[in-house]
Amino acid sequence: AGIMLNKAVLVESLLVFTVVLSVHAVVWDRFSWCAVALAVQAFYVQFKWDRLLQLGGAVFQFRGAANSGLLPASMVIPLLGVVMKERCRAAGIVYFERFGVVVASTGMLLALFLSILAVGITKPVPTNTCIVTGIAGSIIIYTMKHSLTVSEVIEVLEVLLIFVYLSMILLYLLPRCFTPGEALLVLGGVSFVLNQLIKRSLNVIEGRGDPIDFFLLVAVVGVVLLGLFFTVLFIFLDSGTWISSMFFHMMTAVLGLGVIMPWLYRLIQRNPLFWLLQFLFQTQTRLYLLVYWTFLAASACGVVFYQNAKRSSESKKHQASTITRKYFHFIVVATYVPGLIYDRQLLYVAAVLCLAAFIFLEYVRYFRIKPFGQTLRHLLSLFLDERDSGPLILTHIYLLLGMSLPVWLFPRSCAPKGTLPGAGALVPYSGVLAVGVGDTIASVFGSTMGEIKWPGTKKTFEGTMTAIFAQIIAVALILIFDSSVNLNSSYAWILASVSLVSLLEAYTTQIDNLLLPLYLQIMLMA
Repeated sequence: AGIMLNKAVLVESLLVFTVVLSVHAVVWDRFSWCAVALAVQAFYVQFKWDRLLQLGGAVFQFRGAANSGLLPASMVIPLLGVVMKERCRAAGIVYFERFGVVVASTGMLLALFLSILAVGITKPVPTNTCIVTGIAGSIIIYTMKHSLTVSEVIEVLEVLLIFVYLSMILLYLLPRCFTPGEALLVLGGVSFVLNQLIKRSLNVIEGRGDPIDFFLLVAVVGVVLLGLFFTVLFIFLDSGTWISSMFFHMMTAVLGLGVIMPWLYRLIQRNPLFWLLQFLFQTQTRLYLLVYWTFLAASACGVVFYQNAKRSSESKKHQASTITRKYFHFIVVATYVPGLIYDRQLLYVAAVLCLAAFIFLEYVRYFRIKPFGQTLRHLLSLFLDERDSGPLILTHIYLLLGMSLPVWLFPRSCAPKGTLPGAGALVPYSGVLAVGVGDTIASVFGSTMGEIKWPGTKKTFEGTMTAIFAQIIAVALILIFDSSVNLNSSYAWILASVSLVSLLEAYTTQIDNLLLPLYLQIMLMA
């Protein structure tokens, strides 16, 4: 199995290298050289880390049954920064061009830090890897020295510091929830958001930035802080009693109304609740969309209850089939596409609210908060898959993140007339294409009709081919229904991007809901 796994990992690495080199070919500056150096270095370290995971020598308990995923994960943030810098340079917006540089540098430093950690705990010390890491590190640090201002260097180091603290706390508290690569992506993202929020709260006088962005930053940070607070608290208290549950609801209200609301008030300079209500009911389109989304949410709950009723009538242990689980993917696609076509800002805010609600419900389930905690445990245990091996159930949160990240990360200020030229116009759709259409179709067709397996994986050739085909049909449909998308004959690039990402889906063992949309977005933005 080890040799087979290595084959799969090699193909996965090859695909990631292809993405890195295509971005490098388009952008071609010092930062893309750094990205190439980082990729080579992460490739070396990944094998060391895989060996540590197999021998059980890693410091924290990571998610089993998956490789470390260091290479695919460590390339995401740097590449996003590089393509963003390039897009904003083309649009001539200096502020965000510098921001792209900071994102790229931060991503590279976080990945380097993780690699050095991995090399540090490998016994015996791997000399070749150390040399490669040293060379890559020198190239990256040299480039940063010559292209970052002092304040930007300080910002990058702040994010690194937050990341170190967060990863120490969270990996200790939540064993077997992440692979090293996913931890890098999730915690790196949270650290970045936290630092942005602190920075913007301190210079609020500028009044720069959209209320929507502040909404996202405050929601993410608020929810993470809430979780850390309760986790520390319930080490000392039993969380299942009525008193703890009362305390949980009271403290949530206190933190929400006493910390998060005033903070938002300070950032957007008006009452957040009134702003939100005014925003949600601004136009008739928004009203229609909200009604339609409520209907979809109700039908999703209906599926959960129906499946559970079926489970109790069949006394044996009943797990939901792949087709049933992918039914939620269909609901998500039906939710996002109208939002993307008619009102992206509303979709942005609704996705933020939904993320906060999901994470809050996950706390209620995890701590068994009365009255709903135990019920949620029972209802959700039906839809688990092998990736939820830790104490948290994260697959549905990853699905939401994968669909929303392209909408949240779309560089609105650097996109003249609201869309990027050429293939870039599809960027907000990358979640829908990669996860909603591609992953779903690959799963359904692969598990029902697939015969020929890709070497070294459980995924089938037929599944991947149908997925590529379905994504191309989806692009054609987007062209018909969304008048703002104009591809200017960049069809070959779109076909190549879709095929690369579908192949990556077949070979990666990471959480594909999170990884695939980001890679598709990078390719489309380049």
